[in-house]
Amino acid sequence: MGYYSCCFPTLISSFVLLLLVSYKGCVLAATFTFVNKCEHTVWPGILANAGSPRLDSTGFELQQDSSRSFIAPTGWSGRFWARTGCNFDESGAGLCSTGDCGSGQVECNGFGAAPPATLAEFTLGSGGQDFYDVSLVDGYNLPMVVEGSGGSGMCASTGCISDLNIQCPQELRVGEGDACKSACEAFGSPEYCCSGAFNTPATCKPSVYSEMFKAACPKSYSYAYDDATSTFTCSGADYTVTFCPSSPR
Repeated sequence: MGYYSCCFPTLISSFVLLLLVSYKGCVLAATFTFVNKCEHTVWPGILANAGSPRLDSTGFELQQDSSRSFIAPTGWSGRFWARTGCNFDESGAGLCSTGDCGSGQVECNGFGAAPPATLAEFTLGSGGQDFYDVSLVDGYNLPMVVEGSGGSGMCASTGCISDLNIQCPQELRVGEGDACKSACEAFGSPEYCCSGAFNTPATCKPSVYSEMFKAACPKSYSYAYDDATSTFTCSGADYTVTFCPSSPR
């Protein structure tokens, strides 16, 4: 009796510890940390792809010089972006001038970003690797950088630190320089949208507009088939998504 009385709690503790280690190692694949270095508040949006679970939030307020973290499980895929110029009342109802998700609330609740918006896209644990990119295919609203830490593989940082709103052509400009549309959004032509007869890598080529985006942000997706220099991989990493990474202080 004495042996069981003495050791049973220890066995239970070891079993619980083993479960926790297994849970951390096999289920909790990545921590995403969002950092706002902009000179204004942003409202990040989160959209999980079909079949991926919702994270702890789908949209939230992130004040200047603040951060917030979420844990995503293995196999999760989805996208992140920042909404700007938002006006929400005490009940959380409102709209944003760029990146609005159309939910009418702080939480996006399964709705994606209205273009133009800078997007960070992730697929975790596919074949043992994470795939990620920063995309300007749907246009641009602010600078964004993605950095991996604690992982193995290339784990290169990617994103766009340039302010494309300043150099945005007039025909793509939104408002007083609040955002910059993609050529597809602005003109709707198949050759710009990689649709119809232009829906293959062989027929859809960079345009003068996507080349401008690419020159300013060489690691970001500039058009639909810009895979070779725009998709990055890492294994077992946590990720930091920074908005306005080069804002002056």
